[in-house]
Formats: sequence, structure tokens, C-alpha cells
Amino acid sequence: MSKPNEVDQFFDALSHPLKAEMEKTREIIMAASPLLTETVKWGGPSFEYRDTLATFSPRVKDAVALVFHDGAPFLEDFPFLEAGPKGKAYARFSSMEDIERHRSSLTALVATFVAAMSDD
Repeated sequence: MSKPNEVDQFFDALSHPLKAEMEKTREIIMAASPLLTETVKWGGPSFEYRDTLATFSPRVKDAVALVFHDGAPFLEDFPFLEAGPKGKAYARFSSMEDIERHRSSLTALVATFVAAMSDD
């Protein structure tokens, strides 16, 4: 049996009204690219490839909130993103249906991010 990683442990201890939705979002993101790794930093699970791609913000209780670091260049192509300060972009999903509705766009966004990071 494999040992749980720190993100598994984070979710095991998490008390959040949209915990199942956060776990589904995590599953979608990790399935989008085999190059991604995950860790816990800045108070939530983070997804990385060469640099931090996105981080959950579990302090937000009414939505699954993801901060896409350096996400501003992708706002036009992925309208579910909201502009944030300092080049960030935010994704907010309010329900499992909302996550499923954006599944293909979220997968494409992660793939686009990884491709852009690969070009660096």
C-alpha cells in the first residue's frame, strides 16, 4: 500500500463545505498532464510544473477557488477565469455541476499552461 502524500493528508484533515468538489477539481487538474506534481503551500494544495501553476484557496467557503499564478495571459481564451492582481487569474466553481460544465475548459487551460511553461 502506498503512503499518502501531503495533499492527501491535507484533504483528509480538511473541513470544507465543498470538499468533494475540491477533490474532483484536483482529479481533473492532475489528469490534464502527467508532468504536474502537487504539494501544499500558501495554505492549500498547489499544482506545479517547473513553477507553481495554481493553488486552491480553501479559505473561500462558498466556492472551489483556484488561484492561477501568472494566469492573466489566458483570460481571453478561458472566459471562466476572473482577472486578479499582479497577473493572477481566479477560477471559482460553486457546485459539482459547475465543475463538470467547465471540465474540458479546465483541462485545456492546464494543458496550455504546461505547454507555455515547457517553452520557457
